[in-house]
Amino acid sequence: MDLLVSRRSCRSFTDKEVSKEVLDKILYAGICAPSAKNRQNTKLLVFQDKEVIQQLSKLNARVMNSDGDPFYGAPIVVVVFYPNDAATGIQDASLVMGNLMNEAYAQGVGSCWINRAKEMFEFDEGKEILKKYGLEQYIGVGCCILGDPTGEPREKTVDTSRIIYE
Repeated sequence: MDLLVSRRSCRSFTDKEVSKEVLDKILYAGICAPSAKNRQNTKLLVFQDKEVIQQLSKLNARVMNSDGDPFYGAPIVVVVFYPNDAATGIQDASLVMGNLMNEAYAQGVGSCWINRAKEMFEFDEGKEILKKYGLEQYIGVGCCILGDPTGEPREKTVDTSRIIYE
């Protein structure tokens, strides 16, 4: 419970590398997320090459008509996809994203959900990436950026009035 309550999004990263062992634990947690009818049909595309991440960042920024870095310099980008014919694909992929971020925090790794994964792969360059990995029939739900966090996370305030009892 403490991990779930204290996890925060991270938007600033050091140059320290995330070990393969830790990354594998995070990815495993992601693919262990529950899914409707236990279909387990999401795909995770993991990017660690700086040049490719820059290309993806530019695609993501283009969706917003921005020239900034929506990935905040993160050294790892995990894009979560679902098949375009999956009725519960968004829900299933969202659970994967949650598991990725929670396990990242448990491993001491910073993470943040970056939107616009669907739109990134609607550009010609994005379609080429999907084709390269045989994911033409998949839709992006989110980009989970990962890396060694800088500083301490902000304190979180929780508004319990959001819970409504009948």
